Amino acid sequence: MKAVKIILTLGTAACIGLFFSVAGQASSKKAAENSLVGSTGSYGATLTKIIAADSPMFSHQVHVIDLALECSSCHTDTFEKKRGAAVAAGDYTMKALEEGKYCGTCHNDDDAFGVADPDTCASCHGSDMKQPKVVVFEKPAKGVIFDHAMHTDDLDLKCNGCHNDLFKMKTGTAEEHPKEFTMEALYKGKYCGACHNGTLAFESGTRCTACHIGVKGYKRMFGVKDSGHGGHGDAAKKVDAHGNKGH
Repeated sequence: MKAVKIILTLGTAACIGLFFSVAGQASSKKAAENSLVGSTGSYGATLTKIIAADSPMFSHQVHVIDLALECSSCHTDTFEKKRGAAVAAGDYTMKALEEGKYCGTCHNDDDAFGVADPDTCASCHGSDMKQPKVVVFEKPAKGVIFDHAMHTDDLDLKCNGCHNDLFKMKTGTAEEHPKEFTMEALYKGKYCGACHNGTLAFESGTRCTACHIGVKGYKRMFGVKDSGHGGHGDAAKKVDAHGNKGH
């Protein structure tokens, strides 16, 4: 009988040890998840978390905890309560926001800062949003420039004049589709052709050298010495998203 009690006692102790071991692992795993995800506190019975990939675009903590907005303020009239639903809808664009949809419901320069104000871009886009002075295209034709500073500073065009309807707000995205980013597309009113139509600005098929500097012009721009072999195979310095030279 005594032996049975000892066995039961040892068995119980082993179970308790296993329980705390599993609980400890679960606790460590949860702590790791919260460290990775970023637990920000709770609102009522709901734990509010900021997923790393989403935090540059929208801070749930600021809106729900700091500003004390109710869930019903945005869900489900403005946003479906499902991550990614707005993007999947296909109309989650700056133009839509400007028309009062999605974030633009409140960010209208009245209830909150407007979505078209260049000074507040970094509030949502999560970077310094430093505008490039010049954008240099290499595809489908090498040596095509776009004077970004002239359009935004001199002509005072706003970000939403081109983004995101004509060009994505990321240098190089048009070049990823060389079969679409063509002069023929411009003639049909796409890309630069939306304005360069002979009415708003000079027509795309005229003043070619205003944009096309060619391989030689490209080399001069970046100080690349001509090897004397015709020029298409020479390495050239690149321009980053801010218009700065790099190696």
